[in-house]
Amino acid sequence: MERDPNCIMHSRETDRIAGVIFDIDGVVLDSMPYWHTCGERFLRSIGIEAEPGLGDLLFTQTPMTGARYLIDHYGLDMTVEEVAAGTNSMMKQPYEELIELKPGAAELLERIRAAGIPMTVASSTGRPFLETAFHRLGIEQYFLQILSCDEYETTKAEPKIFYAAAELMGSEPRSTWVIEDGLYSIRTAAAAGFRTVGIYDEASAADWEEIRRIADYHYSDLLEFDLL
Repeated sequence: MERDPNCIMHSRETDRIAGVIFDIDGVVLDSMPYWHTCGERFLRSIGIEAEPGLGDLLFTQTPMTGARYLIDHYGLDMTVEEVAAGTNSMMKQPYEELIELKPGAAELLERIRAAGIPMTVASSTGRPFLETAFHRLGIEQYFLQILSCDEYETTKAEPKIFYAAAELMGSEPRSTWVIEDGLYSIRTAAAAGFRTVGIYDEASAADWEEIRRIADYHYSDLLEFDLL
């Protein structure tokens, strides 16, 4: 792995992993191409042309906060719940039938489990979608629990969901690794005292250099992961 010169170098003791928090979309599941066009496809279904870059803007949102944006920005005469249900409906088939694991995901999950390290999920995606995909792909047994931002009334712009995941595993932030592909999430986790691992995904390609700069470790894919 190529290390950025600005990355903090850790001792073996500091690098001890007591728990791992996984983002899922763009890290474990190759789902971001579907999410990136979700809002656009929903608007098109009701006869509205989306603005350029809508997918990038919604990338940092949960389904509910994204729905509020669409209502306000496009003047939709719909409730937040109706818009969220509409955008989510665009993702039902992908999670049920189409989305696959990213390269190296299954192998890494097995290595972490074999090492006796607990794993949780902290995701902006609704838990039912993830449960459906996990069951289809046979990976549900690896995680203690799936934590969804909507259920915690938060986004990853604040560390609430990361703290909840660490508490569930009984691990301190300084020995808990957050594996993410999103720059804003890595910034939040790092500022809250968690160790961070940046994973490249095409949806976050524009942020990759900054991810490389601020994450403790960074990898072009999960096949390169060498922390254990």
